[in-house]
Amino acid sequence: MHWSGHALIVDVDEIAVPFPRRIRGRIVLTPRALTGAAFALDSSQKHVWWPIAPRAHVHAAFEAPNWTWDGDGYLDCNWGAEPLENAFTSWSWSRTPFADETLLLYDAVQRSGPERALALSVDDDGNIVPVSPSRFAQLPTSTWQLPRETRSEQAPRLVRGLEDGPFYARASVETTWRGCRSVGMHEALSLDRFRMPLVQAMLPFRMPRRRWRQHQH
Repeated sequence: MHWSGHALIVDVDEIAVPFPRRIRGRIVLTPRALTGAAFALDSSQKHVWWPIAPRAHVHAAFEAPNWTWDGDGYLDCNWGAEPLENAFTSWSWSRTPFADETLLLYDAVQRSGPERALALSVDDDGNIVPVSPSRFAQLPTSTWQLPRETRSEQAPRLVRGLEDGPFYARASVETTWRGCRSVGMHEALSLDRFRMPLVQAMLPFRMPRRRWRQHQH
C-alpha cells in the first residue's frame, strides 16, 4: 500500500484460502477529502477508530480473476492497546452515503461501562459533525444466527449479504435518515463468539496461521 499524489494504491498478490487460487490486481482509492479526527471506542480510550476518508471513489482492476469495479468507497483504521475481545462483547457499524454527506454509525457494547454510540455526518470537505442517531432497528440474523441491528428512521432492508462467518457478518443495507433512503455498508461483530475455543480453532483455516501471527505482531 502506498500513496501516489492524492490516491491510495493497493497492490494485491495473494493466494486464496481454503481453495488455492491466485488473486492479483490493483485497487485505487481516491478520497474526496481526508479527516484528521480519531475517536475513542471505549471508556478507557484504549481503542481508537479513525475514519480517514469517509467519502471516496474506488477503482479496482484485477487480472486474476479477470474483474473490474468502479464505485463509492471508504477508508478507515482501528488500533488499540489490548485485544478487542478484552474490551467489547459486540459492536455494530455502518457507513451510508447520501447526496452531500455520509453517515457513520458505531454502536459498541463494552464489557464494563456504558454502551458507546457514535453518529457522525461527514461532507465532501471532510468536516465531521455529530448528529442524533435514529432508533435501533433489527435486521435478519446471519446464516450463523449472528444477531444484527442498525439505526434507521424506517424499517431497514437487507440488500445483499457479503460476508458471513461465526463471529462477523458484512452486508449492504438500505436505511432511512432525515427522510432519505440509501444503501450503505453494515457490519456486525460478536467478540463473545470470537473468544470461543471452537472459533479460535477455525481461524487458521480462514487465514493462514503464519500471516495471522504477523498481523498480531
